[in-house]
Amino acid sequence: MYKLIIFLLLALPISVFAQTVTTGTVFDYSKKTLSLPGVSIRNLNSKKSTSTNKEGKYAIGANIGDLLEFSAVGYHTDTLYLTNLLNRTIYLPVKSNSLKDVDVTAVRMNSQVTDAKDPLAEKYTLLSTGGNLNRKRMTDKVGGLNLNLGYGKYKRQQRKEADLEEKEMYLEEIDENFTAKAITDMTKLEGEELKNFMIIYRPSVETVKAERPYRYAYYISLAFVAWKKLTPQERKLQDLPKLKTN
Repeated sequence: MYKLIIFLLLALPISVFAQTVTTGTVFDYSKKTLSLPGVSIRNLNSKKSTSTNKEGKYAIGANIGDLLEFSAVGYHTDTLYLTNLLNRTIYLPVKSNSLKDVDVTAVRMNSQVTDAKDPLAEKYTLLSTGGNLNRKRMTDKVGGLNLNLGYGKYKRQQRKEADLEEKEMYLEEIDENFTAKAITDMTKLEGEELKNFMIIYRPSVETVKAERPYRYAYYISLAFVAWKKLTPQERKLQDLPKLKTN
């Protein structure tokens, strides 16, 4: 009996430790069999960190609901939301070094602007007299400067179009990452609750723009924690007031 109690006491810390640690192996995404040593793994909830060994294996303290971040030089950073503590296989894609295409739009400047001279300037000519240089004052002055006042309006319009294109780019990125499938996989929300969650916690363009690259998985996990603190009534969208009719 005493031996059984001692055995249970010795086994208890081991079982507790096993329940709070997650393990796995990190590989190159393109070369599936190439394990990656030295990958940094960070628990964004507990702030614990570790790195993979020479075989690409890791072990880090974690609980269900924690978010792990995997980063390595030359590879894209990835995150993993823990729905369980089973051994995992992680694949990191290599960063692309290709330069983005540059769209250069030629603007034809008004020759009256580029070739214009100071209206107060006076012409001088150099005459050689006995080895001395003398400047002869010319009486003809350059005419008035004719500015193209429409160019400023054109630039403002170009700036507005660029801002709209940038906003559209961020909206497309949000649509591609803040999806029903991604949220359901992480939170198990479905149906009306999923719909309300996506409306209430959809990230704004300003939020995504302020943090690059934006960590959608981390944001969803934080939003879900906030969601669980809401009352059932707060999780429902409030109906819009009905318009009064005469």
